[in-house]
Amino acid sequence: MTELLVGPIDYLAIEFPGAKLTGEGLAALLDLVDRGIIRVLDLRAAKVDTDGTVTAMEIADFDGDGTLDLAVFQGVQSGLLDDDDLSQSAGLIEPGNGVALILYENTWAGPFVAAMRKAGAEVVSSGRIPANDVIELLEQLESGADA
Repeated sequence: MTELLVGPIDYLAIEFPGAKLTGEGLAALLDLVDRGIIRVLDLRAAKVDTDGTVTAMEIADFDGDGTLDLAVFQGVQSGLLDDDDLSQSAGLIEPGNGVALILYENTWAGPFVAAMRKAGAEVVSSGRIPANDVIELLEQLESGADA
């Protein structure tokens, strides 16, 4: 049986003020995909109206320039994310804003995990330290303050 090379699967929920996506992060996302660091499994978006109504948005011309902004991800849908996931993410943002939900595989880790399994080891846990916590700690260390 061939061993599947699957890296850890993560998600990001990103809030966009005024539900306006400028496309500035798209180049960085495409670079990660092009270099094989991640593989986007799902990409969903929603807008939360000022009355709290959540409306799913199609991957389309978010910035209004006439060009499909995320054409490379059009139809990307693994089935791992559903409408409940999108609704939960929308519940994290302020009314009038938009949210993008990205589910991605850390493809860089697949060969490492497979090698560890071949050696008899197993990944028994993984986790994330929130970026804001890391930034806060680094700022404290830089300023010489006690952590």
